[in-house]
Amino acid sequence: MSARTRFEHEMGVLKLDLIEMGRLIEQAIEDVVLAFKNQDHNLAREIIKGDSAVNDMQHTIESRCLALILRQQPVARDLRIVSTALKVVTDMERIGDQAADIAEILLHMEGENIFKESIHIPEMAKISKEMVHDAIEAFAKEDLEAARLIAGRDDLVDELFCKVKEDVLEMFRSGAEISDHGIDLLMIGKYLERVGDHAQNICEWIEFCQKGTVNSVKIL
Repeated sequence: MSARTRFEHEMGVLKLDLIEMGRLIEQAIEDVVLAFKNQDHNLAREIIKGDSAVNDMQHTIESRCLALILRQQPVARDLRIVSTALKVVTDMERIGDQAADIAEILLHMEGENIFKESIHIPEMAKISKEMVHDAIEAFAKEDLEAARLIAGRDDLVDELFCKVKEDVLEMFRSGAEISDHGIDLLMIGKYLERVGDHAQNICEWIEFCQKGTVNSVKIL
């Protein structure tokens, strides 16, 4: 097997690992909304426990990247691909952390009207999860145009977060019992907003992978 063929094979395995890690964090986001909706503390605990699998995947991928650099000594575009994978996996691990952080909040939230009073949070989670999935797919396919379109969706997540903040303010003004959980709802919204930010980061690193630039600034 030639050095080039070996490199391409190992990059293929690396991308499959990233896709699997993406599946884990997408599932965590989906599960955390379900746990929120059903006030399912057992599921919340499973999400927290499952974050270790995400961390393990991160370490596996980082090890693959470093082994590629040491063994193959890639230059130019090949080096950018491996460097991008190292950056992408960091954002992915943080997304997993944020799902676990939301699950931690859910463990001390109770009240049948909480989910009903936070209608914008499920939509934030839906868009954020789709952004994560599509961003990882764009990296695997090295699709810069798709990445640029995906990054633009972060504005929708930000707009929904503003609505969450407005909802929480209204809860406090009304003096409703649910207002006790206003800060918790705000934190959940903030964590989901950060998920969108990390998906946007992944898209920006795809630009680096393809052109060696981030936000039009030449790096490599």
